[in-house]
Amino acid sequence: MEKNSQFEPRFRNIPSEIWSKITKIDEIKGRWTGGVNLSPQILGRLKMSVLVTSAGASTRIEGSKLSDEEVEKLIQGIKIGKWKNRYEQEVSGYYELLKNVFDSWKTLSFSESAIKHFHNEMLKYVSKDERHKGEYKKTENDVVMRDEKGNTIGVVFKTVPAYLTPKKTQELIDWTKIALEEDKIHPLIVIGNFIVEFLNIHPFQDGNGRLSRILTNFLLLGKGYLYMPYISHEKFIEDNKSDYYIALRRSQKTFGKKSESITPWLKYFLTMLLKQSEMAIKLLESEHVEKLLSPKQLSVWEYLQTVPEATPGEITKKTKVARPTVNQALNKLLRLKKIEKIGSGRGTRYRKL
Repeated sequence: MEKNSQFEPRFRNIPSEIWSKITKIDEIKGRWTGGVNLSPQILGRLKMSVLVTSAGASTRIEGSKLSDEEVEKLIQGIKIGKWKNRYEQEVSGYYELLKNVFDSWKTLSFSESAIKHFHNEMLKYVSKDERHKGEYKKTENDVVMRDEKGNTIGVVFKTVPAYLTPKKTQELIDWTKIALEEDKIHPLIVIGNFIVEFLNIHPFQDGNGRLSRILTNFLLLGKGYLYMPYISHEKFIEDNKSDYYIALRRSQKTFGKKSESITPWLKYFLTMLLKQSEMAIKLLESEHVEKLLSPKQLSVWEYLQTVPEATPGEITKKTKVARPTVNQALNKLLRLKKIEKIGSGRGTRYRKL
């Protein structure tokens, strides 16, 4: 079968629900492209906030233990070679690669060599991945389930065998490039297919999930979804991780059969992108970035505007918002440069800038 048609059987009988989501996403895409009126300063702050959020979320999906606050502290005070653990190494590589994609996507190519380079850059600080970064897997890497002690207790799904990986990956890249250039299939469907098939192949020994999220940002920016740097899609996946894995598996288990379908994955993928785009359009409709805060986060912000300064405990007591939510709100307000932190430890206080 020709390279530009080999995946097309998967797209037959796509339900109207999928097309409805695509229509809504593209409507918002047009509104963003034609109506961005936020200042460069605000956009810069948002991009920095998203870089921290996305680096934290994408690595936590794969097992990292670093909070957004810890990620931000790491990035601000990073000293090459001074990491405490592999989580800090992974976050640093992800952050730097994603920043490069956000800043330079127009000059980057989509090719096999580019994807290998991305993988190498993403893992460049991770000592445990030194041998295989930037290279296709040499041994099988089936996705397995482990118990609390880390012992394998079962195979979740089998990936493409190592000996077929170069061929299958190149075919996927070639098909995706042609499909995006020809524009006969909607780019959101093409990109969705690329991601689910990339993860089905699992071309690298480790880091496939993280790299797929970098590539999602890259490919969507290339097709004009220019709000990607300002709202973290990685955070949406982290918050709905079980649905993410279920959607992947439901589609991947049909591959190689007569009735291949990526509909389960597209439903999840497009729901995530629709939520992301809806958050993006709120930026255009808001005079102030703080309007993006959740109701409880907004309560924290509103309280801080009424007092000279306050401790997290005082905020919790006065707003009746749970302490973890207060901490999340404070971290977000700090990243948005709305408040400043005074002191440390138990004496830490916060005040409006």
